[in-house]
This record gives sequence, structure tokens and C-alpha cells, in this order.
Amino acid sequence: MGSLWYALSVKTRFEKLVNAHLQGRGYETFLPTYLERRKWSDRTKSLVIPLFPGYIFCRFDINARVPILMTPGVNFIVGAGRTPVAVDESEIAGLRQAVGSGKPILPCQYKKIGETVEIEQGPLRGIRGTIVRIENVDRLVLSISLLMRSVAVEIDLSSVKPINYPTVAACEAMARSA
Repeated sequence: MGSLWYALSVKTRFEKLVNAHLQGRGYETFLPTYLERRKWSDRTKSLVIPLFPGYIFCRFDINARVPILMTPGVNFIVGAGRTPVAVDESEIAGLRQAVGSGKPILPCQYKKIGETVEIEQGPLRGIRGTIVRIENVDRLVLSISLLMRSVAVEIDLSSVKPINYPTVAACEAMARSA
């Protein structure tokens, strides 16, 4: 078994520290962040906030997980019960591409329903996700199924094409003809 991406549950507000510690030990990590403007009575400040508070992603061989679990601030490897589950490579790739696109990105509620589309052009080309409208802006929702968390990146609807999945009737017709 090779190195796969896993989600690590970490102490809240320790994401950057755990990320730096693991990188210093030679692990490939990914801590997706976004810029948030916070307003106080006397000032406004821009803060870099993790898209998934309490989680970072790390690529490693699951059979050599003890050094990961011994890292200060790491709670556990996300999975089903006590069994760690790898994050889908395409979900990490899409999220990395969205974060690196320079487009505004923000966390949003995890969604399973809605029209699935693929971006045809621009810096987000090839990413698949679900279209939503948040604050009168069209966005593509990218989800990490294992964490049941999502982020939304701003998109231009003219750059998307629908992904057509066969209907139940079409599947039944194909089964009858086979």
C-alpha cells in the first residue's frame, strides 16, 4: 500500500502548528485556507482561516501512522470507527486547484443534492462540483465526503457544463437490451 491522503483531526486553532510540524518531518500536507474580513468596533482585520477548522490533510502510508499520531496537536486520523479512511485523491486535487485559482473561496454547508457540473474553462477547468447561489453569487460547492464538509468557490456559470448521469429508466433499458 502506498501513500494516500488522510484527514487528521487536530486541536482547533492548532492547524497551522501541526501542519508546520508535519512538513518539518518531511510529510506532504495540505491546509486549505481562506481570507476572512472581521470587523470590530474600532477596526477591520483580514485573517487567514482554515477552510476546515480542526482538520488538516496529510499524505502518508497508513502502516507507518504512529509518528503522525504522536505529533503534538493531532487527535486522530478520520475514518470509520477505529479504521482510518483515505480521502479521495480527486477531492483533494479539486480542492487544491480551487484554493490555488485565486478565486474567492469560503466554507459552506455540506450538500449532497443539486446539479453536478464540470468547469470547462479558466483556472478551475476540470473540477466537478455542485452549483449553488450564495449571497447572489454563483458558486461551485466542492465537498470532502469523509469529513462531510464543503467549500464554495465563486464561478462564472457560462464556464460550466452539466454532468449527465443516466436515469433509472435509462439504466433499466440498458439492462434489458444486454
